Amino acid sequence: MKNSSLLIRTAIIVVITLIGIYLVIGPRGGAIDANDFTWEGIKQNVAENINLGLDLRGGSHLVMRVKTDAYLKTLTENNQSAAVLAAKEAQLPVADGSFVAANNNYQVTLNLTDASQSQTVIDAVKQKVDFSGWSDPSVSGNQITWSLPVSAQKILKDQAVTQAEKIIESRINAFGVKEPTFQRHGSSDSGQLLLQMPGVEDPERVKKLIGDDATLALMKIVSPPNPSPVQTYPSEESARQSLGGTIPANRKILVYADRDVPQNPSLPADQQPKQYVVVESPAVVDGSELRDASAISQPGNDSDFQISFSFKPNGAQKFGDWTGKNIGNYMAVVLNDQVKSAAYIKSQIFDRGEISGRFSKSTAEDLALTLKSGALPAKIEYQEERTVGPSLGADSIRAGVAASIAGLVFIVIFMLIYYRGAGINAVIALILNMLLTLAGLIVLDSTLTLPGIAGLILGIGMAVDSNVLIFERMREELRAGKSVAKSVEQGFDRAFITIVDTHITTILSSVILYMFGSGPIRGFAVTLILGLLINLFSAVFVSRTIFMWLLERNPNMKKLSI
Repeated sequence: MKNSSLLIRTAIIVVITLIGIYLVIGPRGGAIDANDFTWEGIKQNVAENINLGLDLRGGSHLVMRVKTDAYLKTLTENNQSAAVLAAKEAQLPVADGSFVAANNNYQVTLNLTDASQSQTVIDAVKQKVDFSGWSDPSVSGNQITWSLPVSAQKILKDQAVTQAEKIIESRINAFGVKEPTFQRHGSSDSGQLLLQMPGVEDPERVKKLIGDDATLALMKIVSPPNPSPVQTYPSEESARQSLGGTIPANRKILVYADRDVPQNPSLPADQQPKQYVVVESPAVVDGSELRDASAISQPGNDSDFQISFSFKPNGAQKFGDWTGKNIGNYMAVVLNDQVKSAAYIKSQIFDRGEISGRFSKSTAEDLALTLKSGALPAKIEYQEERTVGPSLGADSIRAGVAASIAGLVFIVIFMLIYYRGAGINAVIALILNMLLTLAGLIVLDSTLTLPGIAGLILGIGMAVDSNVLIFERMREELRAGKSVAKSVEQGFDRAFITIVDTHITTILSSVILYMFGSGPIRGFAVTLILGLLINLFSAVFVSRTIFMWLLERNPNMKKLSI
């Protein structure tokens, strides 16, 4: 039974070790060849597998702020224009309107020529303008006023920052940078965002990418009327042939990138077969006319979502005229010259409408964001900007590696001299701990920073501490006259509780660092937590298995080199 248990433990250690070695030095993607395991190939694989942070690789560091006050001012101005338009369309006695947007005071006011019609005006505006979150309108003489409470201001500001964060993130992803850091920065209401892009040494290029506006348009699809399927073509050439071989000035051929288009799971995203549609040009309205878009659920059916959208006054009039003449036809939602959605027009739409299509909640929310991502919700201002050169990162790597190797060599020498043969056991466990910690970082797709290297070195110290506790406990048992086998067993059993206690307290401290820290501090916490968790395997399970092998080979061992 003991022999069977030992073989199982050995098999577990061998399998985990081989997996760890492959994760660290093995190639990612593509076929494996002999060059992957040459010295140069291993160095290249390790460099590709381990994500280095800005402080090690160099790159651009930007702190930006979303101008949320400007966002609320634009929202207030748009609501004022929409309210005046709604009242005049209903032929109600509204002379004009005004708005206030300064010092956390946001108000929309309508001036009436007949105060007795105030409730009628309120009802007409309510049907056309989204004043959700605003206070109930107050009437004073011939004026109607809507105010935006401070609590609603905070919610809208947070929504603006979240929207800007998602839009900027999508643009960063298109930049092709490996492991960028992008997150909220500063206090919760500061509107600040932190961006670190390792390997990118041109902040102006990054700023241009973030600041450029995407192009959004709503266009008519040249297709048989609903309920026939949207007319798609397997290639751009076949779409051109449908137009007689040449593309007229009032037509465009665009990629049909609808989320419901069937995909081939065996092919990567950039090799999926494409479909094309023909649309009319120019666009009916573009993203500059869009005021808002959101995902809404069907009444009584939380699994069936639609997209609700609204336009500014000028866009509403143009869109209303067009949809009234195109009921039953298809409309394309076009973002950056790709058709993201094809929806049919079931009724005339002015400033507000819906896109139907049996969307799931996540798909509807994504599409709503797509509709709004034609432009950032508010301007971005840059508050901090710096470039970290690769030479500084290389120096940090050399210093960190040198410190790690120096610490490891010193510990190895100490363990071998002080604990003699048992020290070899500790060294094996220690090297395995470092290997599996790096493998864990790769599995989690975590970024290694300079504080992360410090966490790795601290993990080495904690691993040695575990071995010291175990070995000293063994020495006590041997001094008490117990056999080698009994001393080994009780050395591990009685030291285990102390090891677990010290590890749990340190892990809890690291978890707090991760929760409340940011960037490099989180990197330190992640590396340390991984090192401690793996140490419970390497210093206890692996080390004990080695002793079990020694005792299996020599059951009557009288003396232990410790």
